[in-house]
Amino acid sequence: MDRVFFDVMGMSCSACSARVENGLAKIDGIEEVSVNLLTNSMSVSFDTKKMSIERIIEIVEDIGYSASPRTATVKKEKTTPVDAAQAGAQSMRNRLVVSLVFTVPLFYISMGEMLAMPLPGFLSGMANAGVYAFTLFLLTLPVLFVNRKYFETGFKNLFHFTPNMDSLIAIGSGAAFIYGAFAIYKIAWGFGHGDMAMVHRYSMDLYFESAGMILTLITLGKFFEARAKGRTSEAIKKLMDLSPKTAIVLRGGLEQEIPVEDIVTGDVVIVKAGGSVPADGVILEGYASIDESAITGESLPVEKKEGDKVTGGTVNQSGYFKMDVKAIGENTTLSRIIRLVDEATSSKAPIAKLADKVSGVFVPVVISIAIIAFIIWLVLGYPFDFALTVAISILVISCPCALGLATPTAIMVGTGKGASNGILIKSAEALETLHGTHVVVLDKTGTVTEGKPVVTDVIPKAADKEELLCIAASLEKMSGHPLALPIIAEAETLNLSLKEVKDYKLVPGQGIIGTVDGIRCFAGNLKLMMEAGIDPGIQESGFTSDGKTLLYFARASELLGVIAIADIVKPTSKDAVAKLTNMGIEVIMLTGDNKGTAEAIRKQAGLAKTCAEVLPEDKERIVRDLQKEDKKVVMVGDGINDAPALARADVGIAIGAGTDIAIESADIVLMKSDLLDVVTAIQLSKSVMRNIRQNLFWAFIYNIVGIPVAAGVFYSVWGLLLNPMIAAAAMSFSSVSVVTNALRLRFFKPRLK
Repeated sequence: MDRVFFDVMGMSCSACSARVENGLAKIDGIEEVSVNLLTNSMSVSFDTKKMSIERIIEIVEDIGYSASPRTATVKKEKTTPVDAAQAGAQSMRNRLVVSLVFTVPLFYISMGEMLAMPLPGFLSGMANAGVYAFTLFLLTLPVLFVNRKYFETGFKNLFHFTPNMDSLIAIGSGAAFIYGAFAIYKIAWGFGHGDMAMVHRYSMDLYFESAGMILTLITLGKFFEARAKGRTSEAIKKLMDLSPKTAIVLRGGLEQEIPVEDIVTGDVVIVKAGGSVPADGVILEGYASIDESAITGESLPVEKKEGDKVTGGTVNQSGYFKMDVKAIGENTTLSRIIRLVDEATSSKAPIAKLADKVSGVFVPVVISIAIIAFIIWLVLGYPFDFALTVAISILVISCPCALGLATPTAIMVGTGKGASNGILIKSAEALETLHGTHVVVLDKTGTVTEGKPVVTDVIPKAADKEELLCIAASLEKMSGHPLALPIIAEAETLNLSLKEVKDYKLVPGQGIIGTVDGIRCFAGNLKLMMEAGIDPGIQESGFTSDGKTLLYFARASELLGVIAIADIVKPTSKDAVAKLTNMGIEVIMLTGDNKGTAEAIRKQAGLAKTCAEVLPEDKERIVRDLQKEDKKVVMVGDGINDAPALARADVGIAIGAGTDIAIESADIVLMKSDLLDVVTAIQLSKSVMRNIRQNLFWAFIYNIVGIPVAAGVFYSVWGLLLNPMIAAAAMSFSSVSVVTNALRLRFFKPRLK
């Protein structure tokens, strides 16, 4: 199975995207296809034994559009590629300028006398009717020419029996122009045969201004739409601009500044204060304060030292370091983030699929309505030009362009906003599902807790705190036990000088014995102290009930003190649990730890329910049981031992660092190890879905209200009839309003206070 992204040209509405999608979906060998009208792209998953990229392109061309595969690698070039959205906006701007230059005089001349505005002498009066009509004809031609794309794609799709928005525009504008040309012949006939009544009638029935205004107003709407589209992907553009253009590399003992594309894995790169990290790697030497806000959303700089990982695209605020390059190009964290966001915006939410189904049949229905209305008004005895006005207005106002933009614009802005907050949403479906969450299931270690043991209490007995930690760290440094690391880290924090340990001996299951300053010392659990005949002098129960592990340290027969170690609850976990609960969401913690530790963490985090001593497969079963109760379940874990549960859940959220396994197993990846980001993700999902519903309302309301008015339903009652020019303006405004509404999501802020 292979998955390829394509750029698709010629699509203008959701009817287009629906036809491409449906046309490919029914072909044998194609497993999944998703077309995005907003980005004019599609992703196709297909069986390479049955299907090829070339064949997919042929099928798209047969449907009536053109496609080309996106290149998977970034070319090494010094000039910045022209942004597709900006190029589209610039092209539309040029078309708009030409259209306006000719449409303004066209409108003035055609409507001048009606609006009591003076016209040049050679254009006014019945004697100049022929000159007047032919002038309007000449002014309309450049507008039709510069906007010929509507006719090319519109009629092409019409002849393929797959009419789209362009088809409606082409039929409406084309009909108005052809009728205007027919009127010129009738005016000429009237002059030639002395029939001035015919000249007068047809000089009043010229539709050139409608043909030109329809195209100009729709192009105006498309221009604003293209500009707005460019702003929908601002977050992605900012991510793409993070990577520096050059890097300083050590080669042959010399510092060289080279293009970042020329860096290879294993290079030693120097990053100075104020410089950007060019690739993913590990610090070999030096120290720095790194701004990772663009990647993780974390506002405070992170201190980095030798051995720490650094991410490409982050900024060295202060310090100097040398790093070993571990990942370049598409393998870097930044590239994976951009790819994830791109895939999310290319996927489809269920609500978008519904809109596509509606629009897929909408255009043929609209054409049918226009034809029926045209015939009915003629049968009722109304003049041909009246019936034509009705038909053109129906065709123009019914363009389902806004319907096709309603969902993808909100999805793109929403996923971009999530990315800027360190929340990577892999699919539009996950973003939609998240808003209806009933239960959030949390893994304990690394999700609710820090995921690594730390010293919580230092209780000196026969020594002060510094001496106790010094001897404890000196002994534990000889051990590779996980509980030794937090003690050593605590001693390093206090800058304590460790002592030499002789006669080191490891006692399995109990601890360590060694000689410090010539005196026999002990470090271990209660059993070791009892074996050595040392009175611990402390009750463990108070500590174990809080999930803490006690280590005892003695010198000769004297207890020096006790150090308590625990995997502590993250500072924000309790707040996150409280906020999820206040949102009406049930929160459950699953852990493989013993019941005592689980109960201690449950109390500290403010959880109502926890399940202890569960295996990874048990977590998956619990999620499945919750789903049987018709509950939408979100699973939050580290993406490794929680993979079965993450895959089973309606939405799997991997928390922490964005590892490869986490990215593969989860629907959403949180770049920060912070449960509050789960709250933010759900709030963002709710905002996006609310925005989509608003967009769909505005997209449909124009058609629901506009079509009956355009068809003349209210004409006999109130004399209400829609002019084709007003219909074009309304249609364009509907598209602009939908995109503008989606852009409001850029101002989304999580309610965490």
